[in-house]
Amino acid sequence: MEKTIRLYTLSYSEAKTYWMALLFTVGNIALPQLCHLVPQGGVTWLPIYFFTLVGAYKYGWKVGLLTALASPIANSLLFGMPAQAMLPAILTKSTLLAFAAGWMAQRTQQVTLLSLLGVVLAYQTAGALGEWALTNSLHTALQDFRIGLPGMALQVIGGYAVLGQIKN
Repeated sequence: MEKTIRLYTLSYSEAKTYWMALLFTVGNIALPQLCHLVPQGGVTWLPIYFFTLVGAYKYGWKVGLLTALASPIANSLLFGMPAQAMLPAILTKSTLLAFAAGWMAQRTQQVTLLSLLGVVLAYQTAGALGEWALTNSLHTALQDFRIGLPGMALQVIGGYAVLGQIKN
């Protein structure tokens, strides 16, 4: 399945870059709060990554990177989640996601379930390796693959649906 939508590559000199990053950061603050109402909702649904994926895919890696960095830090400062000890791993994965989504969108110029699946698998695999290096625990590094499969599916299917609805 393929959706034809307009994809952008915004630059840091454009005000729209910062407005979009702010909008997606707010989404990445609100969605985790909803998911954390359910026990283990954060580790199951991986909500902190959702709007980073959407923002980077639609508007480019620069919007994605701003969102990737601001979201976990804001959530941690405002709500204590993620815990500060988890920030390096989450920031690593978020940053990898921003670059992977921006690259895939620029390369394919289309939104498909397969391209989004590729993005999610790429950032999660590279992120797991990075988390393993940070924590020295393969068990911890593979947590998203053990518990977070519903969240990865949400990123692919939900991301596809949301990207298809964004008009500009």
